[in-house]
Amino acid sequence: MEKNFYVTTPIYYVNGDPHVGSAYTTIAADAIARYKKTMGYDVFFLTGTDEHGQKVEETAKLKGLTPQAWTDVMAPKFMEMWKALNVNYTDFIRTTQTRHKDAVKKILKKVYDEGDIYKGAYEGKYCVSCETFVPENQVVNENHCPDCGKELRIVQEESYFFRMSKYQDALLAHIDAHPDFILPHSRRNEVISFIKQGLQDLSISRNTFEWGIPIEFAPGHITYVWFDALTNYLTAVGYENNPELFDKFWNHGEVMHLLGKDILRFHAIIWPCMLLSAGEKLPDKIVAHGWWTSEGEKMSKSKGNVVAPLDEVAKYGVDAFRYCLLREVNFGNDGDYSTNSIVTRINSDLANDLGNLLNRTLGMYKKYFDGKVVEGNKFEAIDETVKELYKETLKLVEHHMEKVEYSRALEAIWKFISRMNKYIDETAPWILAKDEAQKERLGTVMNFLVESLYKVALLVYPYMPESAQKIWNQLGYDNLDIREGKIEDIKEWNTLKAGHILGNAEPIFPRIEIEKKEEKKDPLAINEELVVENPIGIEDFSKVAIEVVEIVEVAKIEGADKLLKFKVKTGTEVRQIVSGIAKYYPNPEELVGKKVMAVLNLTPVKLRGELSQGMLLSTEEKKRIKLVEIDNSVKVGSKIK
Repeated sequence: MEKNFYVTTPIYYVNGDPHVGSAYTTIAADAIARYKKTMGYDVFFLTGTDEHGQKVEETAKLKGLTPQAWTDVMAPKFMEMWKALNVNYTDFIRTTQTRHKDAVKKILKKVYDEGDIYKGAYEGKYCVSCETFVPENQVVNENHCPDCGKELRIVQEESYFFRMSKYQDALLAHIDAHPDFILPHSRRNEVISFIKQGLQDLSISRNTFEWGIPIEFAPGHITYVWFDALTNYLTAVGYENNPELFDKFWNHGEVMHLLGKDILRFHAIIWPCMLLSAGEKLPDKIVAHGWWTSEGEKMSKSKGNVVAPLDEVAKYGVDAFRYCLLREVNFGNDGDYSTNSIVTRINSDLANDLGNLLNRTLGMYKKYFDGKVVEGNKFEAIDETVKELYKETLKLVEHHMEKVEYSRALEAIWKFISRMNKYIDETAPWILAKDEAQKERLGTVMNFLVESLYKVALLVYPYMPESAQKIWNQLGYDNLDIREGKIEDIKEWNTLKAGHILGNAEPIFPRIEIEKKEEKKDPLAINEELVVENPIGIEDFSKVAIEVVEIVEVAKIEGADKLLKFKVKTGTEVRQIVSGIAKYYPNPEELVGKKVMAVLNLTPVKLRGELSQGMLLSTEEKKRIKLVEIDNSVKVGSKIK
């Protein structure tokens, strides 16, 4: 049976640049579109720009441009932003396009023919910024808009009205019969409460400005925002010009609108009433997310705390930015964009959990089996617990994504990732590798790890598409396009073929260091009598050649309890270094693959008959010696200065 899915963002108003709020909605839409494709759906993903209205006309005039010329400047900014955020939409609609004007004329005529549009007069308060008529009982601070806070205008003009009040009971009945029509459920309750206060008929035309779609049955009137902007969702899937496409994605598809909570009432009340009047199917889900603050404060240009998506991408990478937005707060709730929480999330979830699992797995497989997949059919009880958790993970991800709960879906995936890191510690491949009789068990363990990463890559693909493909590439599946991957194909285990060649591990998620602001100190508090023990000049320190090296092999020296001999890879060669740290590393094999610091211009010496060509740097605290480890993203051979 064909499965069709249609997801939309709001169309963004062209009077301002795209911001973190619009980026959040659009990334969320992109993630669920990609997820539905992995579930076997044919997907249509729409975004676009809202280009009509009094505010656009006035702004264009101030800029010395026609309204069309102004929208032609602004619309590409949204396209460029979505490209930078790796948003893969199906269609980008502009309300100034001919196809949209034709669709608006069609729905207006259907509603008019139904007897649901009549001529009247409007007198009241109007917000130009929100393009909203504000009832007297909603006015705040004497004469200001309850949504944006700007001063209202008094408007008196002839208008055409939509009989929205006629559909109050039908809309309440639909919401009652479809519990997930409005998500999250807390928003659903707000909408129901508002409807029960009594719906008023809606002004749908204006005749005091010209920038809009003319109404054929009302000379001199243009279409007011609702029948113009909201109809875009029908336009893009062929409402007026492609009945086959419309039937596929609107009539026989799952239709989901994603939007901010500030425009929920328009979508959950006005839009369904319009569709009921026009005799069209209602969307399946209307999902509203919360607002973002920055470091605990409302974003504003005057405060200088507005989060610019492209700046964040430049700092952290596009996938890390996407992941943090979707993981940090559950869709529907308000969220705070904090540098500290974002960096912590990147370092903990991406670098430590997923990145570490990938690097350790590929490093060990290369060491033990030269990177070639082997047969592994020696299973133990722990393997079954992993399989059961994975099965539960798939169920949880599907459940949460159906509820549009991105954060909880990612939480379930990361629980499995954490389990696989623990699986390494519990199975201890470095110990299995010492026993030839455990070779087959070692192969089973390593295959479980590689296969879990293959599965995890597809699970995280909707949220971090570039990184997911990189994981497949490092696993040696660079000939496969992860965009074509299906969840159905990763449900079972033991799918690895013996002989498959794995790729090399390269850090995908480098750790982020937070720049610490230097505290301002009173100059008089500086200790000018600082005592330095064994002082040396900078010229002495510059003689010491310290580089980043990678440990490729480690072994104990026979008859020397304190000594370990290391083979380390420098930027140009492999050296042997002897170090007296054996008692601090009972399982020295765990050090293989680690990057550490070494002094390389010491005079070579022999210790217990073994050549030592340098010194590994370590720290000492409470009589505990520990090698100074370097982040995997730092290249071997890098100089320490």
